[in-house]
Amino acid sequence: MDVPLSYYTRILGMAGITAYVGFYEICSPKKGELVFISAASEVVDLLKNILGFDDAFNYNEESYLNEAIKRYFPEWIDIYFKNVGGKMLDSMLPNIRPHGRITACGMISQYDEEEPDATHNLMYVIVKKIRMQGFVVFDYFIVEGIEAAPAALVGHFSGRKVGKQGVLVARD
Repeated sequence: MDVPLSYYTRILGMAGITAYVGFYEICSPKKGELVFISAASEVVDLLKNILGFDDAFNYNEESYLNEAIKRYFPEWIDIYFKNVGGKMLDSMLPNIRPHGRITACGMISQYDEEEPDATHNLMYVIVKKIRMQGFVVFDYFIVEGIEAAPAALVGHFSGRKVGKQGVLVARD
């Protein structure tokens, strides 16, 4: 593709593929559903004023996460794209709609902790029949175009690719 090389470390790299796979392949959002994405970034202004997100907040500035979540999502959340973990996950579970979905691809708040936070609200996964699925992005690399399928197949069986290999034939 005729794009700057820096794109391959961002939107066309692991972060972009993680976002695409987690959101479209695992969350499978439907029109009108409410989505909460947790991230370890402090870019509220960028999200709201430049990228057009409906709202955003810095969870590190909130004393009571559960109250903050209810303030932004007064009813329910259909989809939770989980990158943070810990107390954020614990606060999210009571606020997810029955039959809601959680995509888990990170636990950034826990990586450097000697004793990670316990999750106390897992009973909501059972009671609300919430589907929670973790994933590792390396299992979902996608090649584009039917002409790329033979090389993807050879790469898969020669050890260059482990896990699933997708071929995007058309964007329709």
